[in-house]
Amino acid sequence: MLALLHTSPVHVPVFDALRDEAHPGLELRHHVDAGLLDRARHEGPEAVTADVRALLRRAVTEGARAVLCTCSTIGAVAEAAADGVGAPVLRVDRPMAAAAVAAGPRVLVLAALESTLAPTAALVEEEARRAGRSVEVRTLLVDGAWPRFEAGDTAGYLRLVAEAADAVTDADVIVLAQVSMAPARESTTGAAVPVLAGPAPGLAAGAAAAAARFG
Repeated sequence: MLALLHTSPVHVPVFDALRDEAHPGLELRHHVDAGLLDRARHEGPEAVTADVRALLRRAVTEGARAVLCTCSTIGAVAEAAADGVGAPVLRVDRPMAAAAVAAGPRVLVLAALESTLAPTAALVEEEARRAGRSVEVRTLLVDGAWPRFEAGDTAGYLRLVAEAADAVTDADVIVLAQVSMAPARESTTGAAVPVLAGPAPGLAAGAAAAAARFG
C-alpha cells in the first residue's frame, strides 16, 4: 500500500485516476491536512516538521510500504522527516525535477503559490548537482491564479496557468511546481517550450518504492 500526504482534498481524485490508468491494483491511502500548507505559508515549512513526521509514522503504522508527499511546499520537510519512520518517503516533484534537468539548462519554475517557488527551485538545483549538470533556474509566479483556486474556480485557475506557460519563450523547459497545476499542461497551445508536471512520474516513483519494499 502507498500512502499519499496531501494538503488539499482536490488531489485525491487526481491520484486515484492516475492509479486506475497506470497502476491498476495499487492500493492508495490518502491523508489530507490542509492546515499544513497554511502554516507552512505563514510560518515557514520547517514549522510543520513535527506534524509531518507524526503523519508519516501514522501512515506506516497503518500499513504503508512507502509515503508520497504531494505538496511541493513541504516536500523537503517530508523527506527530511523520514528518518526513523520505517518506510521510504518521496516527494512527488523529484522525478519531474530530474526530467527538467535532463531537458536543458534553462529551467523555468512556474507556480501559483509563492511559497512553492523556492522549494521547487532548490529541488531542481539539487537534481542538477546530482546529475553533474549546470542549470539556470528562474521562477515565475502566476499572478491572480491562487485566489481563483481557493475560490473553487478551477477552470479560471488552469486558464491563467496555461496562458503563463504559453507566454514563455526563453527557457528549455517549464516545470509546473504544484500538483494542482498539472491539468493546465494539456491546455497549453504555444508548445514553444516543453511543460512538465509532477503527478504521473511522482506516482510511478511511489508505486515502485512501495513494490520494492513489499518485495
